[in-house]
Amino acid sequence: MNVQWRKSTRSSGVNDEDCVELGRLAPGAGIGVRDSKDPEGGHLALSLAEFAGLVERIKGRPGR
Repeated sequence: MNVQWRKSTRSSGVNDEDCVELGRLAPGAGIGVRDSKDPEGGHLALSLAEFAGLVERIKGRPGR
């Protein structure tokens, strides 16, 4: 699987040590989340609904 990983635009740059990366997985497989410090350490796979719920929780908003 060839995933294009990207950091948040709010990341302070390439050497930011406190960042996660996101990548769109294969069609229908959802979103991958991985630790930018350990890119070979695997990733967490979330469905689009799970990812949306995670973003809402991070923002401090109740899920819908």
